[in-house]
Amino acid sequence: MTEANITIEDVQSGKPDKIIKLVTISGQLDESNIDEKAKQLYEVINSVPQNLNLILNLENLEYMNSKSIGYLTDWYGKVSGGNGKVVIVKAKQNIADILNVVGLTQLIPIFQTIEEAKFAILNEQQAS
Repeated sequence: MTEANITIEDVQSGKPDKIIKLVTISGQLDESNIDEKAKQLYEVINSVPQNLNLILNLENLEYMNSKSIGYLTDWYGKVSGGNGKVVIVKAKQNIADILNVVGLTQLIPIFQTIEEAKFAILNEQQAS
């Protein structure tokens, strides 16, 4: 089994109608671990059905397979269906390239910093 870690932290938004979670994903998401790791995020998504916003910090994510891309798409659908946003920060070039090729960057913007991502969520802005 390859190594992967997911940590989830609250981010202060200053707005009661905006719940923001910082989700840091590191290691390699592949067939050996993605189902188990995805459960962590589904628990958060299901516990906050409305106004949940996710900042996915992929700075230390080395690899993701097609199944993990499918989960990412599903997380986006569930969060956006509850009036929230999903954004990505600090994706390595290989990960950003994969997300771009499959078209996910048209739905999920990529930012360089957590501050930029938080600002975009709070102010409804897209990545530049």
